[in-house]
Amino acid sequence: MYTRWAEKRGFKVETLDYLAGDEAGVKSVTLGIKGHNAYGYLKAEKGVHRLVRISPFDSSGRRHTSFVSCEVMPEFTGEIEIDIRTEDLKIDTYRASGAGGQHINTTDSAVRITHLPTGAVVTCQQERSQIKNREKAMQMLKAKLYALKIQEQEAQLLEIRGEQKEIGWGSQIRSYVFHPYSMVKDHRTNYETGNLQAVMDGDIDGFINSLLRSKMQ
Repeated sequence: MYTRWAEKRGFKVETLDYLAGDEAGVKSVTLGIKGHNAYGYLKAEKGVHRLVRISPFDSSGRRHTSFVSCEVMPEFTGEIEIDIRTEDLKIDTYRASGAGGQHINTTDSAVRITHLPTGAVVTCQQERSQIKNREKAMQMLKAKLYALKIQEQEAQLLEIRGEQKEIGWGSQIRSYVFHPYSMVKDHRTNYETGNLQAVMDGDIDGFINSLLRSKMQ
């Protein structure tokens, strides 16, 4: 959905990390999307997305509900100082893997960095060089820590204002219902559409714009 949305806008999309599902599909993926105001648009997509469908992997044809967490971070350019101590990092390397056999290496070039004080984890296997993947992962970690800092500040502002509103990575924002009817609904703005296939093909501007407009009111 996000890849097709980005391509329609002429944005550049890179797969920074990919982990296939245990049986099929995708377990997790990290995309780098570059384009004019890319973060400004996509930050509206942060949160948990709920999917209701008849699972193609269930021989009984039962309805299943799945959830995916979407995290959105700006690319860190180095203009903002983020102090990260070496002793606060746990760095692991592993063999890279990719969709359809892409980016397969015979060396442990993929890198996973854990920031111990916050529990933040980033992974990168985009490059065949472990050094380059480590550099990219550090940029991603700085961006994540910066985003967490902004999130904490927003939560403090809401507390000061007395607003009872949840700010967090885990807040459910949207439902995609394939069965028993077709509908996609955003729970923050109540914007909805019955053209579910168009949404899956990247037509999400209505959801993004409705949220951005609500924040301007």
